[in-house]
Amino acid sequence: MNQRYIKPGKATMVFNWVVVRLIRLGISVAGSRELRVRGRKTGQIRRVPVNVLKLDGERYLIAPRGHAQWVRNLRAAGEGELRVGRRPEPFTATELGDDEKLPMLREYLRRWAWEVKAFLGDLTVDSPDEDLRAAAPGFPVFRINRG
Repeated sequence: MNQRYIKPGKATMVFNWVVVRLIRLGISVAGSRELRVRGRKTGQIRRVPVNVLKLDGERYLIAPRGHAQWVRNLRAAGEGELRVGRRPEPFTATELGDDEKLPMLREYLRRWAWEVKAFLGDLTVDSPDEDLRAAAPGFPVFRINRG
């Protein structure tokens, strides 16, 4: 398994801090939510802003920085909670295999490349399927199931 991970820089940390504050006030930035998931080592609830992708009647979480801590925690817990303001939405998660990811990755690029381009390498919305397929192991994708 490709364990690609891009550590967030200072600018990303500041951006995430601002986005989380807005989300907690009930303001979603470009579809963002606060993901709450139990830490696999500490058992404490961990919080991170995420973009929820809606595609063909399903919803997905995609990790543009790769196998981040929230990804590892969600794999271990199998469930989490999405929030905007005080509205909690519990869910379970199903991780997708690499062969299933192409449509989600392309749509994610279309919607949020402007926000996460520093983490995408050479990938663009116009990248050939072979390039997306080759990159898929480094971009974990979870289907959100109602909790």
